[in-house]
Amino acid sequence: WLVIDRKVYDVSEFSKRHPGGSRVISHYAGQDATDAFVAFHNDKSLVQKYLKSLLIGELAPDQPSFESNKKKSLLEDFRELRCTIEKMGLLRPNYFFFFLIFLHLLVLEAASWLVVWYFGISLVPFVAGMAFFSTAQIQMGWFQHDLGHCSVFRRPRWNHVLQMVVINLLKGLPASWWNHLHNQHHAKPNCFRKDPDLNMHPLLFSLGKTLSKEVWKSRFNDRKLECDIDTYKIYNNS
Repeated sequence: WLVIDRKVYDVSEFSKRHPGGSRVISHYAGQDATDAFVAFHNDKSLVQKYLKSLLIGELAPDQPSFESNKKKSLLEDFRELRCTIEKMGLLRPNYFFFFLIFLHLLVLEAASWLVVWYFGISLVPFVAGMAFFSTAQIQMGWFQHDLGHCSVFRRPRWNHVLQMVVINLLKGLPASWWNHLHNQHHAKPNCFRKDPDLNMHPLLFSLGKTLSKEVWKSRFNDRKLECDIDTYKIYNNS
């Protein structure tokens, strides 16, 4: 169950068919998902059709419609700011701008291959081609990022189709893999064990107090278990 605008929905079965993946919804099980719902769904009227069959009740008047670990005043300020930004039209995309972005990426990609093909693989053309290719690949990553957020076209399908062209065809990475991880990141940003961008310890590194404490606890527990086993062996041997 989760809460959206003080209404309670049972998404147990629907989560398996959720276009954004079941894990994104499961991260909000038993919580208020209003702000995440607003951020992820551009066409609210379309999504409301699916929500009608999932509605099972409403919050009691004395129950707050926000997560317990968030401040009500700060949350209200954020929602007011978002409304102001939408009314100002700052979230409306400029199609000509994104067209130029895509065009210059194709030009850089083609130039990287043409330089090497025409001038050969000596040092100078190789370095020039590598510079063109690296720049194009990096910029493609950011362009497909906007497409993955459905921030370029109004219809999500158009965003997903062009995203697959950019990341699948031009970069050689699966769009479904990137969306699966990145949607979770924005659903629970910097939330330990829910944000995939933080699920990288203890092999790489740890960030922040919470993550550092978790790493320390896991290592302490492992060390304590080793000491208990050694003590048990010594006791038995004696």
